[in-house]
Amino acid sequence: MKLAALVLSAALIPSVTLASSSSCESDKYHQYIDASLNWYENLVELAVEKEPNLKEVGEWFLEGRKHHFELNRDAFDWYLANDKEKLALSLPVESWLNLTQQDVKALSEQDSELGKAAKLAFDDRQSKPHPQNYALRSAFAELLTHPGNIEKPLNAYNEKMATIAEMECK
Repeated sequence: MKLAALVLSAALIPSVTLASSSSCESDKYHQYIDASLNWYENLVELAVEKEPNLKEVGEWFLEGRKHHFELNRDAFDWYLANDKEKLALSLPVESWLNLTQQDVKALSEQDSELGKAAKLAFDDRQSKPHPQNYALRSAFAELLTHPGNIEKPLNAYNEKMATIAEMECK
């Protein structure tokens, strides 16, 4: 009986290690998603602060970024659990998942929560840009060419990304 318990315990150790590694990788990727969304929210906020007429296009842009990143969050977890070969875990975290337009389209055709997230992102990619899209992109370019204007959110993003990069999942 003790031998059976010992064998069972030994057999479970690799799955516990794998589960904690997968959990760590998921957490690390989720932190990257959160940091990225926060960066875009800060960038839009700064652009709208300088040019209040960009509020509507800023909200439109953020909605698209949220759809994109939430799809990536959901897809990462799905691939982590079901098809790790699709993930490039040896690369920096921002390169762990690379969904092509074809991948997103195929996922969008699934009848699942992941499919719904993919459909939102795919529809965003296929839709006509907001009429003020160019003005918002120009405002971003202006902000980014003057690092002093974005120093606080950029430093916060870079610090968060450095912390995430230091996380080791075993």
